[in-house]
Amino acid sequence: MRLKKHWIWGGVLLMIFVLGYFSFGNNRSQQKNTIRVGIMAGSQSEQEIWNTVAATAKKRYGLNVQFQTFTDYSQPNAALSSHNIDVNAFQNYPFLKLWNQKHHTNITAVGDTIIEPMRIYSYQAKRLNDLPTKATITIPNDTNNESRALFLLQSAGLITLKPHVKIATLQSIQSNLKQLKIKEVDASQTARSLSDVSAAVVNGNYAQTANLNPQRAIFSEPLQKNAHQWINFIAANQADRNNPKIQKLVKAYQSEPTARKIKQVSGTNQIPAWKLNLKE
Repeated sequence: MRLKKHWIWGGVLLMIFVLGYFSFGNNRSQQKNTIRVGIMAGSQSEQEIWNTVAATAKKRYGLNVQFQTFTDYSQPNAALSSHNIDVNAFQNYPFLKLWNQKHHTNITAVGDTIIEPMRIYSYQAKRLNDLPTKATITIPNDTNNESRALFLLQSAGLITLKPHVKIATLQSIQSNLKQLKIKEVDASQTARSLSDVSAAVVNGNYAQTANLNPQRAIFSEPLQKNAHQWINFIAANQADRNNPKIQKLVKAYQSEPTARKIKQVSGTNQIPAWKLNLKE
């Protein structure tokens, strides 16, 4: 009888061991094939693009994509440096350069995603030449987008900036022949300001949210080599840049299904950056 009990308990322990082994093994396998991606909480169209990327990653590479959303631009890089996520995707090159310098981090771009051309919109003018002298133009007030907007105004021939300026501010303006009144507002408010000003420089994502038609913009950011800095990308810690999971995610993003989805949900507000030859 005792021998029988020993056999029974032995069988139970063996079963627990086997189940535990396979459960642990499956969990390790799942972790090995899972990548944590930090993105900004945004529009439905942005989520649709990432859902397409996740589907491609799963189908082609057996990679499970998990998302962590953030509401503040200071959060994704902090989470990446702390290894709470594996990669993030929300920023452009000037933003990352400033972040690395300020926080002494070593985050790097591993794959281009999209570029959102900045454009000048107006409810009052149909062309740049229609803008009156002393017209008021709103631009984003954060360091990165303000500089980009001022370079855009220079490309449009409305102002000139002092030579050798890298990060432009209102103090960087050298000439302003039309005596434009340039008003700084939060980037999310530029589109909303159009009812009160002559024109506004609007980021692609906010233009899309406000249902602004890119075809009716009075000027669009030229997609030339110096526009490469405004490309968004997938970022990782430098030490992890060659991680196979990260490389698979980049390939899944830079695929035709993703390009088709971007065009479907964004029109020309967002453009697949990996298809452009903008290398500096």
